[in-house]
Amino acid sequence: MSAKLLQSTINSWATIRYELLNARICDLDLRIVGSPLEPLIQKLRRELTAKQLRFRPRFYLTDAWGCPDQVPVIGIPFYLADRRLARIEEEQTGEVEDDQTVMMFLRHEAGHAFNYAYRLWQDPEWSEVFGPFSKPYREAFQPQPTSRQFVRHIFVAQYGPTYAQKHPDEDFAETFAVWLTPRSCWRRKYRSWPALRKLKYVDRLMRGIRGQSPLCTHGALVRPIEKLRLNVAEHYGQRAERFRSTAQGYVDDRLREVFPPVSGKVIPARVLVKKHRNELADLVIRWTGLTDPEIQVLMDKLEDRCEMLQLRLVQGQAVRRLVDLSAMVTAVAMELAYTGRLMG
Repeated sequence: MSAKLLQSTINSWATIRYELLNARICDLDLRIVGSPLEPLIQKLRRELTAKQLRFRPRFYLTDAWGCPDQVPVIGIPFYLADRRLARIEEEQTGEVEDDQTVMMFLRHEAGHAFNYAYRLWQDPEWSEVFGPFSKPYREAFQPQPTSRQFVRHIFVAQYGPTYAQKHPDEDFAETFAVWLTPRSCWRRKYRSWPALRKLKYVDRLMRGIRGQSPLCTHGALVRPIEKLRLNVAEHYGQRAERFRSTAQGYVDDRLREVFPPVSGKVIPARVLVKKHRNELADLVIRWTGLTDPEIQVLMDKLEDRCEMLQLRLVQGQAVRRLVDLSAMVTAVAMELAYTGRLMG
């Protein structure tokens, strides 16, 4: 087995997918900074700057798009912070937001955030234009696809482009998003629509709060990722085990046996692997006949998974764990050498 073939086995998409599906969302170490979301959020901020708006919403990762009720903070689905998770989202649901769609959702949620930050719904004219903010919020409603009383912005599968009709708060957010979108030409596009009145109102309202500080900037978050303790498969109503058979390079279960949960004075398992990497490689080459480039691919995998799983060991047990690790690495290497896969 060549190093290239070994690499394709232990780092195959089937293996990576199972590793992710079997991980708790809170353990994925996801961040907006440095993710595919960061440039899109920066783009939104530039759009707000272009409109001379002072307020900047905060963002956090959760399990769905949304702003917590009356809290000017924007929640973004966690899978958009990692392209591999986005691929899983597409596999599981049949679709995933591209950059253009993400921007449309960001503008929509920014509309909610501005509404909440400045308590805009309390303005009597707001209620007169959009309807009462206190109107019951229902998931099911009867849209009118041909109505020109509402703008059309985001496309939601079950509603089409009629999401603004769901509730006055959604109507405002959609209208804000159309107003904010660069080169939307809303005055021309909606010139013969009754919805133009709403756009003009938002335009006037936003000009009025340009230099004002928000009344509210923080509040309780709803389902932040650090509290999402279900694994990714469970998020989709699946069992991760159904994906196990195709994950030919999966080593997490064996690593957890070598490095069981411990407490007290501990060191990262990755440190032990890295420190003894060369002698482990020599041992495996001796007993399996694999080449050094092949073994280095395997050692890279073990180091990466130890770090990702945050495995630890008690300092005084380093020798014992090294013996267990040597046996495990040798067994894994022999399986790869003679079968081309790991035996589940």
